[in-house]
Amino acid sequence: MRGRLHALASPAQVANLQRFFKTGPGEYGEGDVFIGVKMPQIRALVRELEAFDLESIAALLESEVHEERMLALLLLVRRFERCKDDGVRRRIFELYLARTARIDNWDLVDVTVAQIVGGYLLDRDRSVLYELARSESLWERRMAMIATFHFIRRGDFDDALSIAAILVGDEHDLIHKAVGWMLREIGQRDLAAEEAFLKPHYGRMPRTMLRYAIEKFEEPKRQAYLKGTI
Repeated sequence: MRGRLHALASPAQVANLQRFFKTGPGEYGEGDVFIGVKMPQIRALVRELEAFDLESIAALLESEVHEERMLALLLLVRRFERCKDDGVRRRIFELYLARTARIDNWDLVDVTVAQIVGGYLLDRDRSVLYELARSESLWERRMAMIATFHFIRRGDFDDALSIAAILVGDEHDLIHKAVGWMLREIGQRDLAAEEAFLKPHYGRMPRTMLRYAIEKFEEPKRQAYLKGTI
């Protein structure tokens, strides 16, 4: 797997990726290593390598190379979505949650957590999401919020709104964006449900969170929220 991925590497892309994913000292992706492989290339490789066993994929997820971890996670998503064996799906879910420390940038979270964690919990107890929402880990908190996208797409908003309420005062910009994004997705399906959450909370929401949440509103209403006149 590694050989196939590294054959696609473009050293000229590395500096741009390091800047985009904030890998500098003190930034959220500090120290992450890139080799310069684009997402379409990784997704194409996933289709070729999907037969690899879970142990090999888990080993790849331990890599220091960002694109190797992305490849491992997308392989897990593909296996999870195509597998009908609930035992295998449970193993993938448990593997994912056991390796959250390796799922340590927003792109790694955003293209995988709704599919695996949200997908597994659709008809199960979701208390683990509340544990993640209260985690000290930025990435686990983002996982909790984005995992609910799987439910939102099916018209199930309760856990998304409850987790948004937990995270509404979070200090990190990446959580502000995640919460605002999921609220916006709720509003696109049920505007009344989103506004029922916004009206008691918007006054203390970080500006970025609010802007994301109301991005699709008609301009007069959007301005009213921004000015605090709702």
